[in-house]
Amino acid sequence: MGELVKAGGIDLWVERRGEGPDVLLICGLGDPAEAWQPQLDGLADRYRITAFDNRGVGRTPLSGGPLSPATMADDAAALLQALEIQSAHVAGFSMGSAIAQELALRHAGLVRSLVLVSTYARPEALFRSQFELWRWLAEVAPSERAFFEAIFTWVYTPRAHADGWVDQVVEEALAFPHQQSIEGFQAQVDACLAHDTSDRLPQITAPTLVVAGEFDILLPPRLGQAVAAAIPNARFDVWPGEAHQPFQEVPEEFNTRLDHFWRETEAAQ
Repeated sequence: MGELVKAGGIDLWVERRGEGPDVLLICGLGDPAEAWQPQLDGLADRYRITAFDNRGVGRTPLSGGPLSPATMADDAAALLQALEIQSAHVAGFSMGSAIAQELALRHAGLVRSLVLVSTYARPEALFRSQFELWRWLAEVAPSERAFFEAIFTWVYTPRAHADGWVDQVVEEALAFPHQQSIEGFQAQVDACLAHDTSDRLPQITAPTLVVAGEFDILLPPRLGQAVAAAIPNARFDVWPGEAHQPFQEVPEEFNTRLDHFWRETEAAQ
């Protein structure tokens, strides 16, 4: 069971599992902490895993003022401090990767290592157009089911659509009792569009792994490769046959790769 944790000026919903070195998982656009369930379950035998609802999703309120990756990075830093975590291995996905970049830049001492999944340094024109479409779709979709079915065409592999796995994800999303509001979704879309670390990435000092899916049509590998090239000594992995959310579609392989990276990082420190 999770709990609300006072982090700075906001109550964040937090899920924690396991014992061992601390890991902080940062969600993508529209995702609650449960999006990381395969990692909360699959890595808890080796690490103390913390995942949380960002502002405007799940059980964490939107609160006042515009959202930005920097604002949410400060939330993440406040959460680590509230939980008395001196430093953590940080992994962020999509919007969460933008937040993780800002966390590593604004609060470097809290970040033991950095994993950026399906990431980007700033929104290019196509990405901006896609997200403006998502912003509009949240208002005009005829039903929640239609909204999820449309969004998921961008984020999962052809394999997952063909074998019925996406249908199951749609049902789980509809059954989730803490649905995101249109206001919350659009505020997070705007945060994604505001992200720009393109001139600051060389300042990141944490050991960094960048992961991209070969078939990611939303944030294709070339965007992740540019991020990895800008961060000193960052590693870059392209996963053949995968798309935007490999941590959900191939969780065992994903967990093994992160575990290997974190073990190497700890051995070198």
